[in-house]
Amino acid sequence: MSELAGAPPGLSDVVADDVLVPAPRKRLSKSALSWILHQGTRDPYVILVTIYVFAPYFSRVLVGDPVKGQAAVADISTVYGVLTALTAPLLGASIERYGPRKPLMALVLAVMVPILFALWLAKPGGPPVGLIGQALIVLGVAYNWGDVTNNSLLSRAAEKGQEPVLSGLGYALANGLSVSLLVFVMWAFVLPGVVPWSFVPSAPLFGVNQAEHEPSRLVGPLSGAVMLLGAIPFFLWTRDAPRTGETILGSLKGGARLIVDTFGNLKGHAEPAKFLAARMLYCDGMTALLIFGGLFAAGLMKWGELEMLAYGVTLSIFGVLGGLIAPWLDKTVGPRRAVQVEIAGCILVLMGTLGMGREKILYLWTWDAATHPAVWNGPLFRTLPELIYLGLGMLIAVFVTAQYASSRTLLVRLAPPDRMAAFFGLFSLSGTATMWLGSLLVALATKVFHSQVAGFIPIAGLLALGLLGLFTVKGGGRAEA
Repeated sequence: MSELAGAPPGLSDVVADDVLVPAPRKRLSKSALSWILHQGTRDPYVILVTIYVFAPYFSRVLVGDPVKGQAAVADISTVYGVLTALTAPLLGASIERYGPRKPLMALVLAVMVPILFALWLAKPGGPPVGLIGQALIVLGVAYNWGDVTNNSLLSRAAEKGQEPVLSGLGYALANGLSVSLLVFVMWAFVLPGVVPWSFVPSAPLFGVNQAEHEPSRLVGPLSGAVMLLGAIPFFLWTRDAPRTGETILGSLKGGARLIVDTFGNLKGHAEPAKFLAARMLYCDGMTALLIFGGLFAAGLMKWGELEMLAYGVTLSIFGVLGGLIAPWLDKTVGPRRAVQVEIAGCILVLMGTLGMGREKILYLWTWDAATHPAVWNGPLFRTLPELIYLGLGMLIAVFVTAQYASSRTLLVRLAPPDRMAAFFGLFSLSGTATMWLGSLLVALATKVFHSQVAGFIPIAGLLALGLLGLFTVKGGGRAEA
């Protein structure tokens, strides 16, 4: 967002009284477009590496046991969640004092890209599983640092009133790009030799060896290359904050004072504080869905690598729809109400999902594949329970993606303009501080009841608590014309 003439350095162009000024022009600037591209090329790492492809491979193949693998993934997410919680608020407050965000983003890329390329080496008999887990922890922390940095530039990259558009389009592009990468991996490396379709190569391209799990390992370098390419326009054209003259050490000290001041004056920031507290609960539930959703689908529906890739493609496509719906919903009912609608929809669909299985539909109907013909003759998703489960997953993808976009817009509407980066540090904290809680509850419920389904019931509880918390937040309604 362009700054007002004469505005003090570091101030966001968000006006008071919880009202965003309508955009004086409709076209997105080069600064805004490059921010969207950067957001879109960062997030395929999440979808390809942490959800649908590499994480299930890590659990299923490298760890070698689904239960131990799920525990290992939970441990990894717990560690980088705690590290993020301890560092993100100070990071956000400090860069607000320092000014420019791009140097820190360059450091994040310098850490993430080489590690993503190194995931190609993660194979049985290769680097120790513990070392790979440590690499995934570093990736998680670095990505969250990048989120704080990138989010803090949202109000600078856009023109006035365009924040919902940029937020939604960034997530839509991320899902669209992830779909393209997932489809490419399927077409080039997984489907060859499996289906006789003429448009599929007869053998995996570039000599990729399916037996060595190279398609799953390849998503690391692919994510790293896309992330690096998308950062180039960001560094060239996205508007950065001007240097304030503070040294790095001085910025850290000032950032610490700003955090103390922020927590010490919660009465003055009551509404964003209540929102962040509610988000800590519902985002923890969303995070658990993302971390364990792929493992849950693979276990409950007994899907293999091909089905999981197709599942990821389908959900990512519908995630694009969520990113496009979010700005419309934000403007129609206001971002606070939009988040509530999105969470409620997610809860309802999740409860339906828990009533599914390969031989069960929505708790009540049994399904015997031996007595029912295949719905179609394709290579996957041939039964009615599989197709219904896929449809429920599509709806969850829409609600989850829309919630992320609307939540970010809501914080822009609620947070003090001169402390936007600091509050985005707290925003990151609210999304990761209790990440261990969701993982812990899933693990405990699964062990106690010996059921994957029971393990997901606490997720619905976290979402419901966060939804109730939003009813205490004032503001974030429809923007005035």
